[in-house]
Amino acid sequence: MSKTDKQNQQEAVSQKIRYRLQQAGARFHANDNIADFIEEGELDALQEEVQAKLRTVLESLVIDTENDHNTHDTAKRVAKMFVREVFRGRYVQMPPSTEFPNVERLNELMIVGPITVRSACSHHLCPIIGRVWVGVMPNENSNLIGLSKYARLIDWIMSRPQIQEEAVSQIADLLMRKLQPDGLAIVMEADHFCMHWRGVKDSNSKMTNSVMRGSFLTDANLRREFLSLMHK
Repeated sequence: MSKTDKQNQQEAVSQKIRYRLQQAGARFHANDNIADFIEEGELDALQEEVQAKLRTVLESLVIDTENDHNTHDTAKRVAKMFVREVFRGRYVQMPPSTEFPNVERLNELMIVGPITVRSACSHHLCPIIGRVWVGVMPNENSNLIGLSKYARLIDWIMSRPQIQEEAVSQIADLLMRKLQPDGLAIVMEADHFCMHWRGVKDSNSKMTNSVMRGSFLTDANLRREFLSLMHK
């Protein structure tokens, strides 16, 4: 296969995946997972396609990647970072997380956190770095998961271009499905580098937001207990 044929094949990979998504009527926003529509071997090809297109971006920025030793492999490194690391939550299946029955019929508030989270804002692709607390009010029919699984599941959601308000809702939706609790509370506090690095360049601002489900919405005392304990 010639180099040109190989490049044409690589360039078609994103279109093949896009076509499958469109045929299925599936959404593919920046913070959606599209792993079900990626076939074996295509992720490698997609990474190569991204690499080729990033090279043209660097050329348009008038950066001499041929002679500049610092940027010679930048397109390759950034493509790998996007596809395999910071945005991998779009392209891989949800990590396994075995659920266990609530044999002891636990029905007291459980708090997990702070869990460190990293993402990128979908507006400027600048880093978002913060912490998440999870409050769970189980019932006798709830499922339980290991502590490390909270971090893995939340990282899977956050490893996509996000805005914080939608990210906490996605985390809440996922954990509600997994745990089936009476109530769930999510609080996220994060630094947004689109404010630190550009625009107003305010390095002190943070964003904090929350999502409350079930008994955390209806029971003000439970909500206050969670909020008072999460920083202790």
